[in-house]
Amino acid sequence: MTPEDVKRLIEEGIEDAEATVTHPRGEHDDDHLAAVVVSPAFEGESLVQQHQLVYDALGEHMTRDIHALELKTYTPDEYEDKN
Repeated sequence: MTPEDVKRLIEEGIEDAEATVTHPRGEHDDDHLAAVVVSPAFEGESLVQQHQLVYDALGEHMTRDIHALELKTYTPDEYEDKN
């Protein structure tokens, strides 16, 4: 899967999500990806629950097409504070 495919799935699967998906550390191995996902849907959710929302959005692709996903999730306020 391309980073663009993963971005689309995340943004379609999580309400008001904005995702940035890249190949980590300059790698170009299609099944190793890194994602930063910002969504108000993460409000009040634990980090594990936030990551589960992303995995749910990716569905079977997580086990079939994506070998590894470096994942960072933020609420909009957390992301704003970080930057």
